[in-house]
Amino acid sequence: MEGALRTITPGGAEYWGLFNDFRRTAFRLETLQLYRADSETDTFRAFLAGEPCPPWPARDQWLTRIRAAKAAGKSYSRVHIVTEPLTDYTTYELTWIYPANVAAGEDIRIVPVTADWPPGLPRLDYWLFDSETLAVFRYDDSGRLTAVEASGRDEVAIAQASAWRDTAWRIAIPYDQYMARRQLQRAS
Repeated sequence: MEGALRTITPGGAEYWGLFNDFRRTAFRLETLQLYRADSETDTFRAFLAGEPCPPWPARDQWLTRIRAAKAAGKSYSRVHIVTEPLTDYTTYELTWIYPANVAAGEDIRIVPVTADWPPGLPRLDYWLFDSETLAVFRYDDSGRLTAVEASGRDEVAIAQASAWRDTAWRIAIPYDQYMARRQLQRAS
């Protein structure tokens, strides 16, 4: 990405401003098969151990954000490109995280990959707000978020991210259809 990029602190005021200040749409492209977030450590451990989901304040806050956006006429959507066979983490996302997000109003779609990566789609995670502000999420090799690079003026990068969004959306399977096909048990 070239142009007017600024690095913002994950979890800081400017970061949350992206999610609070958009006017119409927030779209997420997810491409990793493992994310490491401190807010998920206990729940992921419980998932792996076959235990019930413990209290999860960060998820509750996120779901409140989705519901409030929907009530205000805004939309959250995401496409996750998942490799099959699924990783433990992807199974956790599909069964413990996404059901509550969908119930809160987020439109989630899945692009399953068993061999080659889908043509025309990057191995890059980002949020696109109102097709005007792009926030590229950078992760280390362990899946931990290390930086967010935001751009509100790079028309070329925003056009590219919009094209990727459209391609991903066109080939993605709605979450409920994917889950029915996979017959994964929801345990949120």
